[in-house]
Formats: sequence, C-alpha cells, structure tokens
Amino acid sequence: MGQATIKNESGRRNRGKEKGEWSEREVTALYICARDPVCSGSGRFGSRRKAPSEPATNTPETATEREREREEEIQKDREFVAFEAEREPESGTGKAKGGKQRRASVGVPARRGEERSISASPSLCFLARRSVVMTPVVDADNAGGRALPGGGASSAAWWYCRQRRTAAAAAMGGYELVRSDEAAAAGAPDLEVGAAKAVLATAPAQPAARQRLVSLDVFRGITVLLMIIVDDAGAFLPALNHSPWDGLTIADFVMPFFLFIVGVSLTLAYKRVPDKLEATKKAVLRALKLFCLGLVLQGGFFHGVHSLSFGVDLTKMRLMGILQRIAIAYLLAAICEIWLKGDDDVDYGIDLFRKYRYQLFVGLVLSTMYTVLLYGMFVPDWEYQISGPGSTVKSFSVECGGRGDTGPACNAVGMVDRTILGIDHLYRRPVYARTKECSINYPENGPLPPDAPSWCQAPFDPEGLLSSVMAIVTCLIGLQFGHIIVHFEKHRGRIINWLTPSFSMLALAFVMDFVGLRMNKPLYTISYTLATAGAAGLLFTGIYVLVDVHGFRRPTIPMEWMGKHALMIYVLVACNILPMFIRGFYWRDPKNNLLKFIGVGA
Repeated sequence: MGQATIKNESGRRNRGKEKGEWSEREVTALYICARDPVCSGSGRFGSRRKAPSEPATNTPETATEREREREEEIQKDREFVAFEAEREPESGTGKAKGGKQRRASVGVPARRGEERSISASPSLCFLARRSVVMTPVVDADNAGGRALPGGGASSAAWWYCRQRRTAAAAAMGGYELVRSDEAAAAGAPDLEVGAAKAVLATAPAQPAARQRLVSLDVFRGITVLLMIIVDDAGAFLPALNHSPWDGLTIADFVMPFFLFIVGVSLTLAYKRVPDKLEATKKAVLRALKLFCLGLVLQGGFFHGVHSLSFGVDLTKMRLMGILQRIAIAYLLAAICEIWLKGDDDVDYGIDLFRKYRYQLFVGLVLSTMYTVLLYGMFVPDWEYQISGPGSTVKSFSVECGGRGDTGPACNAVGMVDRTILGIDHLYRRPVYARTKECSINYPENGPLPPDAPSWCQAPFDPEGLLSSVMAIVTCLIGLQFGHIIVHFEKHRGRIINWLTPSFSMLALAFVMDFVGLRMNKPLYTISYTLATAGAAGLLFTGIYVLVDVHGFRRPTIPMEWMGKHALMIYVLVACNILPMFIRGFYWRDPKNNLLKFIGVGA
C-alpha cells in the first residue's frame, strides 16, 4: 500500500525518528489542523499562502474578524470529528517507537519537523480532497520528482490515493470515494470544503454486477416445472389437474404463483425510478408485447401438436389467456409501484403500511369492487351456439335471472366476458366440462350424461376480464413481499415479515371458504386469492431460507436456470411450439417425423 509523506515547510526530514502509522482519527485531526490557515502557516506543515478571498489590507478590525471566522470554522470541524469518532469505532491504530500506541488529540498537529508515514486509506482519500491551501511541495522519492498539484500534505495524499485507490479500497473493506460528475468531467480532484460534504460509498473499486435474488429464480423455475407436469400428467392424475370448479388442486397454484413472482420482481426492478414517465412508457410497451405474444400463442393461431396447419379466424379468435392476464396484472402493478409510493421511513414492518398505503388502498378497492360485482350483479338468461356434425349448428338456452350465483352457468364473471368480449372469443374447452353434471368420467373428461344441463358445452374463459381484477390483487400482494426485501437487510426481519402475512392470509381464506365464499380458480374468488398468495409467501420464504440463507445452491441449479428462462420454456414447451416444430420435419408422410424416429409419439 502506498505511503504519503508529510514534510515541514523547508522540506527537511527528521530521519532520526521512527516512522509510525497514523490512525484514521489522527489523520482526521491532522488535516483539520492543516486546513486552518493559522495552524498551517505556523511552520508545522508549510508556509501559508494568502487565500484569494483575503483583502489586500490587513487592518486590526479585518484581522480580528478573519480570526473569529477561522476559529468558528475550526471548532465546527472539531465537533464533527468528535462526533464521527463516537459514532464509528476506530478501524486501526498506529504504533510508535517502542510499540506504544500513539494517539493525537483532535486539532493538535505533529511536532515541528516531525515526519510521519500515513497509509493511503479511505480516510486519507476522504480528507485529501478537502480545500487545504498549502505551499507546493516536490516529493522526489514518491512522485518521481514531480510537483504535486495543490501542494502540501493534502496534494501528496491525493496523488497516492489516485495511484493506489484500488488497493486502499480492498484493504479497507471495499470502500471507495465517490466523485461528483463535475469533478470527473474536469479530470481534477473534487475538493470540497468541510468533511460533511465528502461522500463515501460501500462499493468495490470496480462496479460489480447487480446480484440476482437466487431464491426468486428458483421459485419461478419450480413454478415452470409444476406447470409442465400439470399439462402433461394432469390428464392421467386428477390430483394434478385443475379443479373442475370449487376447490383447489396443485395445478390451481401455478397461475397465482406466477403473478406473485411478477409482483416481487417489479419491486426490485423499480427500486429506484429516476424518471417516472419514462418508466411508465417502458412498462406499457412491455405489457403490450406480452399481450400480443399471448394472442399469437393462445388465440388459436396454432392448431395443435398433431396439426401442421396454422391460422386463425379473427371473428373467433380467443382474446384472453395466461400471458394476457399476466400482462394486465403487470401493467397495473407497475404503475402502482412507479407512482404510488409514500415518503415515509421504514424501520418496522408496520411502517410498510404507511409507506405503501396507496397501493394497499388500490388492492382493497379492487377486491371490494370484484366481490360486489360477483355477488350483486344481475345475470339474465343467455344463449349460445355450437357446431354439430357436418355443417349443422346447435343452439342452447341457459336460464338464470338472478344474483349471487357462483355456479358454472349463471355467474357474473362469465356474463361480463360474454357481454364485453363476445361469446365467440372465449375459451371453448371450459374446465367445468369435467364436473359431475357434465362428464360420466368425472373428474376427467368424458361423454355427456343423458340429463346433462344445457350449459355444459358453453364457452367460458378461466382468464376472463372480471376475474383478472383479482389477478391484479395477487400481483400487488407480491409487491408488498418485495418491499420487505428492499427495506429489511437482515434475514430474520425478512422471514418474520413474510411469514406473518402468509399465515394470516391462509387463515382468513379458510374462514371465508367455511362461511360460503368458496375457493374457486375459474372465478378467482377472494378466498382463492388469499389462499394462493399465502401459499406463495410460505413457499418463497422456505426457498429463501434454503437457498439464500443456508446456501443450498447446487441442488437447485436446474430450477434456477429454468427460472431465468421461464418465458422461453413456456413458449417452447407449454405452448407446444417445440413439439410442433420438430413434428414439421418428416419423411414423405407427416407421420414419419422426428418424434416417431426418436420414439416419442406416433
């Protein structure tokens, strides 16, 4: 590590004395004295130069006034150093001759003619930038005979800090000095008057890449894997398939988990928003891209794994889907995170309610509005048509005429979608086709019973407009879990503030389900929202403890990779783009494709 040498005014060295390292407190006191024109001009550190602001005349009145101002300024600096010494423990002490520890009183300089060797530590870098008026000094040993800019001990310290900045930062725990943009542009040291104006940042010498939250990637990867398992094995294992209507299965947690993860990710992405309008513009563009991708993948453009044809009739194109719902929730949650933040400080978990009270209010309004519409909206009778064998068309009529019905036929969610989107733009394979009323093979798909109700074949979109309102609430809940990451650095604080709302939401969800507000994924009821969000919080907390706290990284590497490439895997595998692409290469007959060659499929 470089050594900066402080010399007296005539450049003489006292070579008979032992050199000792100064502590950071001693360096601070030394430079406060050096900053004092009276002290620096008394022969201890160098001959004083008259500051440009001093008047040409030196009358007794002006001299007394200047001395009073200098004394006040020095006293302020001494109080600041005393405060810093009490606030932070001394990081290191110097050793003088005989091994005794040498300490300097605040504001007391070294003896006349004494020479000391000062380590190029962050404190020296910090203090060397102070505005110290000194006589130019040439350090022939360390500066190669060149005159140091600005002169004196401050210049020597600055020169060595510039040369040895990386080593000093590494030795002192990774601290480095942050220079202002103006100083960086000027290419000169950023000299500031007063120690309170200097800025130290806990950053490495070179900017490190922003670290990812590994547990979040693992959680996303587990959700992607669960989605693939549900899509492939759900037809054989009813426990892995979606619930036909009321109730929960493992598959019903996939969508809320994705929305929860989106909320947590948004918090980390918008932790600092320098330009809110620009951030909003980018969020809108991302949401539009995701929505359009969903239209292509789930709008009916591709006709299935076993078909090599593609194209869609725009009059019958499905408008909503998984990616479309995520895009809507992402956009609303991003706007809330960009614009609806308070200025309150966060010290405890309860402070989060004050800082993000507007976001919580939005979630409360959306939940109340959805519940009122679901149970209070009048649902009239309605009709639909389906294509029969050949070119025949069958018409069905469904009788409703009531309010508060949460069954498959007469719920407000389906009515809103039929009215706004149109029945021809809804999902044509509704999940309730596997109910006991509509399938002989309940809970699997099967032929219609002889007494099947008229609504069994009606289109219904599980990712509809009204149900997407509660999807936004799930994303907002994820935002609040992300805020805990931002405002709490200790693992214990994060875990406690995650577990408390998770268990609370689960308990409230089961109470609601018990009193009649059933958990229902197609309707995305409020009890379903709370249950899945609470489960997501518990699972995320467990993954965080295993991966980020205890460091179990190796077993979760595959999940971490899948989490980093979740959208690509979803497009290629879950949307069957990769199987269709592979099936497109065949030998003379479409049945003789690559999948058959490797033993997969017919």
